[in-house]
Amino acid sequence: MVRREFLGRGWRFPFGFDAASGGLATSEYERNIQESITVILGTKPGERQMLPEFGCRIHELMFSPNTRATATLVAHYVEDALVRFEPRIEVTKVDAWPDDTGTLRVMVHYRIKSTKELQEISLLLTG
Repeated sequence: MVRREFLGRGWRFPFGFDAASGGLATSEYERNIQESITVILGTKPGERQMLPEFGCRIHELMFSPNTRATATLVAHYVEDALVRFEPRIEVTKVDAWPDDTGTLRVMVHYRIKSTKELQEISLLLTG
């Protein structure tokens, strides 16, 4: 049996308070990994003073055309950021594609290293 405690625990994202205890709300295990992915992809490099390289370069593409070429670059930036900043996972595939509404859809497929469990997270990027 795999111990899930190794997956981690931390402050919940978005930040909040636990209504029952009045303390900081936390998340753990697979949920904590999903929230970490959201934080990594939602942070622009240079945004954190003490960690200037932390984040994902997708923000550089905010006003780029919603094309397959942009989607390919987004997939590359997403994979690069997750490989670099989320050591608990192995990224198996990142799909990104434009749709007719002006939204770029991203699907990240990953394996949790300690449990070998396959997971995925879906994101919508709008410009």
